[in-house]
Amino acid sequence: MRGEATVLHADLDAFYASVEQRDAPALRGRPVIVGGGVVLAASYEAKARGVRTAMGGRQARELCPDAVIVPPRMEAYSAASKDVFTVFRDTTPLVEGLSIDEAFLEVGGLRRIAGTPEEIAVRLRQRVRTEVGLAISVGVARTKFLAKVASAVSKPDGLLVVEPDREEEFLLPLPVERLWGVGAVTAEKLHRLGIRTVGQLAELEAATAERLLGKATGAHVHALARLRDPRPVDTTRRRGSIGSQRALGSRPRSPEELDLILTQIVDRLGRRLRDGDRVCRTVVLRLRFGDFTKATRSRSLGAPTDRTTRLLTVARMLLTAAQPEIAERGITLIGISLSQLDRADRVQPELPLDDLGFNDDGERLDSVLDAVRDRYGATSVARATQLGRDPGWSTPLLPEHE
Repeated sequence: MRGEATVLHADLDAFYASVEQRDAPALRGRPVIVGGGVVLAASYEAKARGVRTAMGGRQARELCPDAVIVPPRMEAYSAASKDVFTVFRDTTPLVEGLSIDEAFLEVGGLRRIAGTPEEIAVRLRQRVRTEVGLAISVGVARTKFLAKVASAVSKPDGLLVVEPDREEEFLLPLPVERLWGVGAVTAEKLHRLGIRTVGQLAELEAATAERLLGKATGAHVHALARLRDPRPVDTTRRRGSIGSQRALGSRPRSPEELDLILTQIVDRLGRRLRDGDRVCRTVVLRLRFGDFTKATRSRSLGAPTDRTTRLLTVARMLLTAAQPEIAERGITLIGISLSQLDRADRVQPELPLDDLGFNDDGERLDSVLDAVRDRYGATSVARATQLGRDPGWSTPLLPEHE
């Protein structure tokens, strides 16, 4: 554990909406919603009226009828992210990207040449504002967890330093939902037990927290509540999974529509695997039903793969098994995650057949599609079932470090 507050968590404010306001001055100071059918992002002016990410477009317009609705521009967001990360890496070589709009920075060794962590954070915020045109909130603390909480508390466009002697004063009064690993289900369980603040959870013995929440979750959140988080800023961490999802709104969807959307998602993910020389072993289907409950289904392959046909076959099996629930409860979101990723050169070549009965036709098709897209662009060729259909959108990702 560090002895002083040297970890920065930098997080861009309302990122997509802020890029839109930056690029269109007429939108500044006005409520902005990115995405029409489903809210992908909302400016702080729209958030103040109750608009939230993943909310249906109709509900968002009822809450904020004067909002300006703009389509997403993923290339613009990706470019802005790269500009911000250039500032991060010019600040310190120790940068751990979490997503396209947030990162941890370790600045403990820069005091002599760059000043205190707080002074570094002030300059970083000024540079992002001046060079990229965006507001960014920064938390500074002794641990990654506390730095992330501090940046969230400082929003919008703020800076908060949590010195070691103020950690308990800062963290313990906060709601338990602030702890990494405490989602809606865990929070509800804790609330039923009368535990609403981090301090109340910290008062429990570790064994009690594990018994109430399960061994892994209980140990994790109890350690955070007791201010234990020894994880260093990791500049070499690679993603353990990749994923993509589509919000579907509230109207009914036929099995044929869902299969088309599933195919579009898996096509993109398969290409991302191959572009990154990665393979995966497990396919995870994520669903959100009409009553807003969620479900996860997964299946592991006999051998790691980057073949779209294999991934799609498994995803379709999982979706078919979920169709009775979808028919009964409706569906508002569908997503796929590919997990247990590895480098392609670390695994044995796939056999012509495996436990699901695949052959090598999928590999030939993927190779042809990849070659055409490399030469003529990502949208130059598509499966026949996707012609003339909305391809959806794919969240831009940060490049990975080897």
